[in-house]
Parts: sequence; C-alpha cells; structure tokens
Amino acid sequence: MGTFVISKRFNDQYKFVFTSRKGKVVFTSLSYELKFECEESIQKFKLAIDTAEFLKFKSSGGKYFFKLIFEGKHFATSRKYSTALMLQKGVSEIVKYGPQSEILDFADEAFVFEEEIVEQEF
Repeated sequence: MGTFVISKRFNDQYKFVFTSRKGKVVFTSLSYELKFECEESIQKFKLAIDTAEFLKFKSSGGKYFFKLIFEGKHFATSRKYSTALMLQKGVSEIVKYGPQSEILDFADEAFVFEEEIVEQEF
C-alpha cells in the first residue's frame, strides 16, 4: 500500500508526496501555506480519486511524467519515468492504493533520522 508523506519545503510551505509500496516517490503536490490545507487536500483526493485526471507527457530528454488534475486544478506532478509502461504502473498504483493509504506527517520534525553521536578515542 502507498503512503502520503507530509513535509515542509525550504520556504516553510507544506507539501506531500505519494510513495509507492516500495518507498519510491510517485508524485509531489504543489505547495500549501498551511498544514491543514495539505491534510484536507489529501483527504479530499482519497475520497474522490476516481475523478482525478492524469495528463501524460514526454520530456525533451525522453522521460515520461504526468500532471495530476483534481477538481479542475493542477494538483501534483509525478516523478520522471524511463518508459510509458512504468508511468502507467505509477498511475495504476495511485488509483489502486491511494484511497486506503495512510498519512505520515514529518512536517514538524527537525530531523526525521536523528544522528547518533559516537565518541571516538584517539
């Protein structure tokens, strides 16, 4: 099952990514000024995922990607895929697992993975 992961951008705005079952980012949302807007967008998307449109593109470098249109607005942009088949698998994963995916919130975490302090003897 996929996961929606909320985090902060460097400009202090919020975003979320949808990650696949294998932990790869499938798409990244646009920016949100407030965290609750980000959370509400995820919930709305999960409930009405079948109304989303996936506009597929091919970049000048030959990579494939999609723009996710939801409620008539640009909602998110996918990562780059090497083949059209891989892109379609990404879309299928969203449609299949999106509605039951959990939400993880790392927006308030300064460091998700704390560094371990190791004393060295010289």
